[in-house]
Amino acid sequence: MKVYLSGEIHTDWREQIIAACAGLDVSFSAPVTDHAASDDCGVAILGAEADKFWHDRKGASLNAIRTRKAIGEADVVVVRFGAQYKQWNAAFDAGYASALGKSLIILQQPEHDHALKEVDAAALAVARKPEEVAQILRYVLSGALPE
Repeated sequence: MKVYLSGEIHTDWREQIIAACAGLDVSFSAPVTDHAASDDCGVAILGAEADKFWHDRKGASLNAIRTRKAIGEADVVVVRFGAQYKQWNAAFDAGYASALGKSLIILQQPEHDHALKEVDAAALAVARKPEEVAQILRYVLSGALPE
């Protein structure tokens, strides 16, 4: 199973899921989680921009190549909405995955329930903790319930 891990980059939730899925036939992919590299990839490769809008646009466009490929190849897309920042890109990834008919798991805290109600409605599961995501993946692959 191919799983794309989208969303916030400020905590170790990806590593927690990957570790909890040890032994399962799962391969994981993710966006570039080095914030500076992600922001500056466009100008680093295609040249500087005087206007911040175009600087960001170049980076977003290059990142979109990676994101579209990874979501397109994924069997399951997990989107994490963290507590500290508003992840507009994560919401976009969730919508893109939903439009492609991908199985979507949302990982969020209860305080985001109202703001993310439409995203949650498109998901097949809404989890609160990374270990719940791993348990979902384990169940899907093996039929085994948590011990």
